[in-house]
Amino acid sequence: MATKILVVDDDAYISDALKMYLKKEGYEVGVAFDGVEALAAFKSFEPDLVLLDIMMPKKDGWQVCREIREMSSKPVIMITAKGEVFDKVLGLELGADDFIVKPFDMKEVSARIKAVLRRSHTRDNLDEGETIKLDGLEISQLKYELKLGGKPVDIPPKELELLYFLVSNYNRVFTRDQLLDKVWGFDYLGDSRTVDVHVKRLREKLEGVSDKWLLKTVWGVGYKFEVLG
Repeated sequence: MATKILVVDDDAYISDALKMYLKKEGYEVGVAFDGVEALAAFKSFEPDLVLLDIMMPKKDGWQVCREIREMSSKPVIMITAKGEVFDKVLGLELGADDFIVKPFDMKEVSARIKAVLRRSHTRDNLDEGETIKLDGLEISQLKYELKLGGKPVDIPPKELELLYFLVSNYNRVFTRDQLLDKVWGFDYLGDSRTVDVHVKRLREKLEGVSDKWLLKTVWGVGYKFEVLG
């Protein structure tokens, strides 16, 4: 069965060009021209990946991404004409998997789609052996579930992936750019404060759970998950 891609862009020329190119690449392609259509198509078409423009009528890409994340972890690649740092930071915080800046080359679009789908496929096919357990902490990538003190805690996908990566590589220090590359999966140029935001939210969840580990800031370098003793 062909991989399904939903293209969301109010510019008919761009939508048609993407649809034609991706069909030649072997994908099954659906199209929507505004935010309301996009959400309806997401539910009915059930795509494996969404190419989502930011500036659209009725509902913009930010709101569509937010609502998709409330019901699914399917990958979303944002399309922006601005390429501004603010766009990327906001998109990452909302759960976007990658960014493409207009004007773009079709080969770049294809390469980014394949890279994001590979990461998504790997994530979806993890087995139970990918559950990490420490004192008061349990992380399951298979179920996308975090338990603290034995109780499930609501957590956005990217926060869980960031925590899982740091715990998997405990006592190792990572820069913000390394974390963006490893967790978000693409080279991120510009302000990396989105990592700080995610770490801050994780700390709020992890506070007081255990005195045997901590999520630590290494000043001037980055972050690490430190296991004590």
